[in-house]
Amino acid sequence: MSNPTYDTSAPVLVTGATGYVAGWLVKRLLEEGFTVHAAVRDPSNTEKLKYLNALAENTSGQLQYFQSDLLALGSYAEAMEGCTVVFHTASPFTIAVDDPQKDLIEPAQLGTRNVLEQANQTNSVQRVVVTSSCAAIYGDSADLEQVEGDLFTEADWNTTSSLTHQPYSYSKTLAEKEAWDIAQAQNRWDLVIINPSLVLGPGINPFATSESFALIKQLGDGTMKMGVPDYQIGVVDVRDVAEAHMAAGFTPSAQGRHITSGYNTNFPKLADILRAHFGDTYPFPNSILPKALVWLVGPLLDSSMTRKIIARNVGVPFGVDNSKSIRELGLTYRSLATSLSDMFQQLIDYGVVTS
Repeated sequence: MSNPTYDTSAPVLVTGATGYVAGWLVKRLLEEGFTVHAAVRDPSNTEKLKYLNALAENTSGQLQYFQSDLLALGSYAEAMEGCTVVFHTASPFTIAVDDPQKDLIEPAQLGTRNVLEQANQTNSVQRVVVTSSCAAIYGDSADLEQVEGDLFTEADWNTTSSLTHQPYSYSKTLAEKEAWDIAQAQNRWDLVIINPSLVLGPGINPFATSESFALIKQLGDGTMKMGVPDYQIGVVDVRDVAEAHMAAGFTPSAQGRHITSGYNTNFPKLADILRAHFGDTYPFPNSILPKALVWLVGPLLDSSMTRKIIARNVGVPFGVDNSKSIRELGLTYRSLATSLSDMFQQLIDYGVVTS
């Protein structure tokens, strides 16, 4: 592995700059002295941008905002002008949607196409880093039965998700395939993919909305005090995901996909770690719900938790192989306890969770 080379003479673009992962990426870029072209929906929304502005005040880098829309053709042209590296992080992360095609598939797939076609038209661009997901590698834990070995690797693709089953995972799969199709049809810039698992840790914006914050809040606010299912997941710290993007953007030898995941764990372990750190002040769950019970009542409590999802994930062995990210991006992963305690402490500090 060669080390990242930070050439700050040209600006870099970050799409979806107000996002959870993007916030920490912008922070790191500013710390290294880059001029960051931050593509956002509304540059006049000072309330939403105040957390990024605070980062810029305390670093040597420069922050410039550009209005852009994932679905508007040409809307990234001005933001991308002169940039050598493009970080495409913008994509919806939400599970419960009314119209998966309109709310998930189109923003993910068309947005990726929009940004990468713009890279084709912008001569300064040398590398594009796309934030994909482990969801593009597998759809359900049960998919592990179809792969060689006992862990998912970068060679695997999600073939089981669809518009009607795990549509979020389906959107990430289509978007990443779109990125590869566009990248392989040209030879001026190269594509590097980051595939994070469930991202946890504190946000640059303490009031960020994402499935990650919803899950950790529910573990501590009593929503899940009766118990949690044995749902196995990969987890990674948001700060480590930002570091993976830095390495992917500026390490010349970086190529291909990178599973970016610190730990293979499950919901009960997450609850145990939180209880070990914060004690019994908060109603963390301390029991595992039987799969039969989850199968029976899960869909009634949460429409996105279908019986097919429960059957293919709860109590089903799972694991991803993160060795490529360690070997080729030089990542060292923070402890799971650090990620969880820092995130939950932030929820406490800002009154999102109360005892």
